[in-house]
Amino acid sequence: MTDGMNMADMFGKIADMQKKMAETQAQLAAHTVTAEAGGGMVKVTANGLQRITAIAIEKDVVDPTDVELLEDLVMAGVNKALEEASSLAKQEMAKAAGGLIPPGTDLSRFGL
Repeated sequence: MTDGMNMADMFGKIADMQKKMAETQAQLAAHTVTAEAGGGMVKVTANGLQRITAIAIEKDVVDPTDVELLEDLVMAGVNKALEEASSLAKQEMAKAAGGLIPPGTDLSRFGL
């Protein structure tokens, strides 16, 4: 009978963790990170759900004769913003898990 109680406790903790993780994912939409490329010429903002929410480009970097530079800066800014958003999401989800998820666990199936 003790095993049944332990299993019930475990399932209760898992349910609590799932609830906290769902709440954290909802809150991540409100958290943003901004990354810069080209010394701030391109700024990319992403939310904690790893969605790009804004891109700002300085007028000086828009040169019709050098579109490749602009493309490279935008790509670099987007990649950096997504990396930072991913890191933020992993940190917040680890907090929500309350130590129940071992460090290094792949959280990709949770969209992280």
